[in-house]
Amino acid sequence: MFDSYLKESIIGRAVKEKKIKILFYNPIDFCKPKERVDGRPYGGGPGMVLRPELFLKSFSKIKIKDKKKTKIILFSTSGKKFDTAYAKASAKKYNDIILISGRYEGIDARVQKILGAEEISIGDYILTGGELPAMVLIDSISRQIPGVLGKYESLEEERISSSEVYTRPEVLRYKNKNYSVPKVLLSGNHKKIEEWKKYKKSIL
Repeated sequence: MFDSYLKESIIGRAVKEKKIKILFYNPIDFCKPKERVDGRPYGGGPGMVLRPELFLKSFSKIKIKDKKKTKIILFSTSGKKFDTAYAKASAKKYNDIILISGRYEGIDARVQKILGAEEISIGDYILTGGELPAMVLIDSISRQIPGVLGKYESLEEERISSSEVYTRPEVLRYKNKNYSVPKVLLSGNHKKIEEWKKYKKSIL
């Protein structure tokens, strides 16, 4: 599931240039033949819960160099909301980040308690598993590591950005109607351009 994404574009280049390193530990590898990876939840309720032993065995295989420089994250819909500020702080403070991804109804709560993992959510919606949230964090946090984006892109990220961006052609003809680039972006007046970006950002 991760393979093609991690080999492409900026992340793929960062891995190849050894600016970041990504390792996988699969709890299912520690499941004995004919043994279930999940069980029915105590107290009743729908779905199945992933057993804690498999995750704890996986975690024991991770070589942690410095506990103070290591962050453990478990994805949860009730967790703290992930944002760019969190990504920047994580990249600056930690050398290693462990992402615990579950499926089904989730992972037995004792895993979070034993490992002291911080619960993180990427949004107010439900996903099939924690793989996509893990990719979101890998991408967002990796961008904050010096050299991953490159000099030009790093400078651009620190500037005032707007969701409304344009490139050539200056006038786009589509279904007999013209769509033009805002004149301020063609003016060369950097002060006015920055003011326009601030305004566009403020009305989002």
